[in-house]
Amino acid sequence: MTEAKVSNWNLPNALTTLRIVMVPFFGWALLVDGGDSILWRSIAYTIFLVAMITDKIDGDIARARNLVTDFGKIADPIADKAITGMAFIGLSVVGDIWWWVTIVVLLREWSVTLLRLSVLKRVVIAAADLGKWKTTFQALALGGLTLPLRDPDLPGWLELPGEVLYYVAQGCLVVAVVLTLWSGFEFFRGVWKQRHSVTNS
Repeated sequence: MTEAKVSNWNLPNALTTLRIVMVPFFGWALLVDGGDSILWRSIAYTIFLVAMITDKIDGDIARARNLVTDFGKIADPIADKAITGMAFIGLSVVGDIWWWVTIVVLLREWSVTLLRLSVLKRVVIAAADLGKWKTTFQALALGGLTLPLRDPDLPGWLELPGEVLYYVAQGCLVVAVVLTLWSGFEFFRGVWKQRHSVTNS
């Protein structure tokens, strides 16, 4: 007896779709007035925070309720990379992240995602803890840098905390970049080993 196919019309997929829809709104809010609006950067941070929370929730629900679908497998990583990619690009536009960092990270992220969606139908690579740490530090860095922490119009009592949090976020970004490159290396090495063993078997 075969299991009934899970419908794509479920809560996890709705949350994933919501994250994709959020991307242009997040980018627009981040770039209002060239990134110099305290209000709109705070709104951008709120959108980014909601996206990160729904990313965690939809995966937990899908696994707990056995609602994993082919749509979810494709759309979920695309939604993740779209929101973080928009954050990297937007923060580079406003000058809070160097462009070379954004280019290197996005090349790694999208190459891994595209490989997962194509070749890895035959080669299965489990998600590593390194990748989870990378995602955590990326979220902390991008979320922190989205906030208007160094805006000259901030109230005086927020200047020092804002400066400290800004450099904490930059520190998280350094860790995230290192983990991004290292986890990417581990991923491609794992793919090569599995494909090599399949070829030789």
